[in-house]
Amino acid sequence: MNFIPLASPDIQDQDIQAVVDVLKTGMLVQGKKVAELEANIAAFVQSNTVTSVSNGTATMHLALVALGIGKGDEVIVPALSYVATANVVELVGATPVFVDIEIDSFNIDVSKIEAAITSKTKAIIPVHEFGLPCDITTIMKLANAHSLYVIEDAACALGASQNGQSVGTFGDFGSFSLHPRKAISSGEGGLITCQKEELTKKVQILRNHGIDIIDGKMEFVEAGFNYRMTDFQAALVNSQLERLTDTLNYKNELANCYQQEITNPKIKLPSCPNDRVHTWQTYHVLIDPSINRDELIKTLRAKGIGTNYGAQCIPDQIFYKNKYNHNSAKLFPNALRAYKEGLAIPLYEKLTRADISYIAEELNKL
Repeated sequence: MNFIPLASPDIQDQDIQAVVDVLKTGMLVQGKKVAELEANIAAFVQSNTVTSVSNGTATMHLALVALGIGKGDEVIVPALSYVATANVVELVGATPVFVDIEIDSFNIDVSKIEAAITSKTKAIIPVHEFGLPCDITTIMKLANAHSLYVIEDAACALGASQNGQSVGTFGDFGSFSLHPRKAISSGEGGLITCQKEELTKKVQILRNHGIDIIDGKMEFVEAGFNYRMTDFQAALVNSQLERLTDTLNYKNELANCYQQEITNPKIKLPSCPNDRVHTWQTYHVLIDPSINRDELIKTLRAKGIGTNYGAQCIPDQIFYKNKYNHNSAKLFPNALRAYKEGLAIPLYEKLTRADISYIAEELNKL
C-alpha cells in the first residue's frame, strides 16, 4: 500500500522547465519574473497592487512595520492560527491580544472582537483559517468604526472569497503564503496585496534593504530587510498559477466527497457558509474527546494515511503561556478544543477519489 501524505506539492514538468529557463539566464534575484507574478496575482484576486516577498511571515511583518505599529500598541489576533500570526506582532514590539474562535468555522469570533478593543489597539489580523474566509465584511465595519488597520492573514486562502470579493482585498493589507502545503508553491514565498500605492511603495522599499530611487540614484531611506523573492521562485509560481482555478475546483470536489463519505458521528465535519468560497487548503475535522487524537494520528499513519493537528492555540504555546499566563481553557475554550481535538486529513490535487474513499472508510471505523 502506498503511503498517502498529509500534503504533497503538485510540481509538474512545465513548472520545472520554467525554473530551468530562468536558471539558464543567470538573472536569479528579484526581476522580470517577480514583476510578472505580481501582475498575475493582482489580476487573479483583483487587487490594486501585489508585492512578492521571501515568505508568508515576512508579508505580515512588513505590513506591521509599514503601518508604524510597534511598542505600546496592541493587535487583535485569533487564538487559533499558526504561531506566525502572533509572532510578527511580537517582533515589532507590540502586544497580541487574543480572541477566541467560532468552533464551526475555526475563524475568529467576530462577536468577541469589540470587547477586546482598547485605547492601545491599532490593528486586527483576522485569519482565513484553513482556506475558509472569516466574516471579513463584519470585521471591516468594526475596524472602520474604531479607526483600526486590518491585515488579512490569508496564508491558506488564495482563491477564497466572501460575497464575490477575494480575501486579501478587504483590509489595508492581505497576506498569502506560497509554502509547499498551499495550492501553489515556491517552496518558501509570500504575496502582499494592498489597495493604496503609498503603502505598497513603503513595503517595497522595506523588502529591499530600505532602497528607494531618488533623482535616478539608489538611496537608502529606511532600515529595511532582505525579504526579496528570487526570479526562479516566481517562475515556478507563475507556471502553477495557470492551473490554479482547476486545482481549486478539484479540491472542492474532493471536499464534497469527504462530506458525503465520512459518516462517523464521532467526527465533526467542517462547513462553509453560503456567502463564501473555501479553498480547502486543509480539511480539518474535530475528533470526539472519547478518542485520543494523538494516538489516532499514529494509528492512521500505520494504515498509510498521513494526518496531523491543524493549527495551534497560540496562547497555550510555551512562549505565550510563559509571557502572558493566559488561562486558555477559560478564555479561549474553542481555540483550545480545536487545537486538542482537531485533525487535518489529506486533501490536495494529487489525490484520487479512491484515496478519499479509503481515508473516509478508515475514519468511519473509529
